[in-house]
Amino acid sequence: MTQTLPRTELRIARSALSGLRQDLIDDAFAIHPLPPLSSGNPLMRRAPERARRYVGWLPHAALSACAFYVMAQSVVLVDDDMSLVLALLCGVPLLLTLFRPVGAWWLSFGASAVAGLELLPLEPIVGWPWPIPLATSHVLVMVMVAARSRPRAAAEIWLFTALLAGVLEYVNDAPYVSDTFPMLFVSGLLLCAVVTARSLRESKRRIAVQESVTVEERSRRTTLEERATIARELHDVVAHHMSVIAIQAEAAPYRVENPPEELTRSFATIRENAVIALTELRRVLGVVRADDIDTDADPEAPQPTLAALDGLFAGVRAAGLAVDHVTTGAVRPLPQGVELSAYRIVQEALSNALRHAPGSAARVEVSYVLGGLGLRVVNGPPTKAVPPSPGMGHGLLGMRERVTMLDGEIRAGAREEDGGYEVTVFIPAPEMAAPEIAVPETVAEPEA
Repeated sequence: MTQTLPRTELRIARSALSGLRQDLIDDAFAIHPLPPLSSGNPLMRRAPERARRYVGWLPHAALSACAFYVMAQSVVLVDDDMSLVLALLCGVPLLLTLFRPVGAWWLSFGASAVAGLELLPLEPIVGWPWPIPLATSHVLVMVMVAARSRPRAAAEIWLFTALLAGVLEYVNDAPYVSDTFPMLFVSGLLLCAVVTARSLRESKRRIAVQESVTVEERSRRTTLEERATIARELHDVVAHHMSVIAIQAEAAPYRVENPPEELTRSFATIRENAVIALTELRRVLGVVRADDIDTDADPEAPQPTLAALDGLFAGVRAAGLAVDHVTTGAVRPLPQGVELSAYRIVQEALSNALRHAPGSAARVEVSYVLGGLGLRVVNGPPTKAVPPSPGMGHGLLGMRERVTMLDGEIRAGAREEDGGYEVTVFIPAPEMAAPEIAVPETVAEPEA
């Protein structure tokens, strides 16, 4: 225990010295120019378009103005040959912070030591150990360093300044009042304010970045969930067709009297491959179905089609949404995947209307057009108070996933006419022909 404490303290001291060397010594005079204001700055956003190129350089102009003001103050307070020297000691470090902030602080620190050791013959009325212009310049330099360096650098430069003040107070027994305490007190308050403001700004930036990442991850997770839902639903459609292939391949040889052996083997191979494919399909997509969070859904129930829209409208009307349904064009059978996706799109659009536009009326248009199916779901503005919804646009994302899967097009957005919402979808769907199985009367012998 007696050996652990000294080693720990030595390690802390080495770490502090390493940080001090990294902040104030290594590359102290490296070029680190003050950047102009970013486009996201409030001043840049409020400034006119033509003036933004000049507004971005306001910090540089303000700092230069402060430097020339301090230099002018030095000339006014000191009426002898030392006025120019004091003006340079005050203005040069302040202007240097535009390019080399840490190096500028070292120059200001050296100028403070020169003035405090009374190497400049200044009158006591100017201030001791910091003349008024030099104290102003040194505080501004420390503020610039704190605003552009790590928070610990602000504590380090303040402690060095306090150490210098203590040395000057000890070395010089001046008969006049010292301005050390006011200077350290004001500079400490300003440095704390700068570090606090910078920390808050960095925290807000990190929170914004984290929220952006969270939204992106949530959107990605939602996309995967929607795709899993589509896979669960299409599992039934694909499994149905694969079962039909297997059954018809098994029954086809019995429809021909004395079928050739090659034909029988071909149908047997077709059936075997269909059964294998069906087994693998159920093995892979069945896992997705097992994770279905919709425990109320019947896993054996057939997937809905456009013929089930009347039941959907009845449920929505019972929930308080007036729905008008119009079907145009010649109704014809469509691929089951198209009908299932069309049903889900209408269902999701009406659910969004119930959630985000209570008390409104909706209109659903189903158009059987040449080469595909058109859907249009329109709802008016809400007439009742809209309750807060935890939704993040997942329904619209699911609709886009379904339409993209079928190579269709979708447009969704607010209506300028009445403030309602409109979803327009087109899904390409060729006309379906009745499936037929052609059984050849003879099978050609394969060429040798």
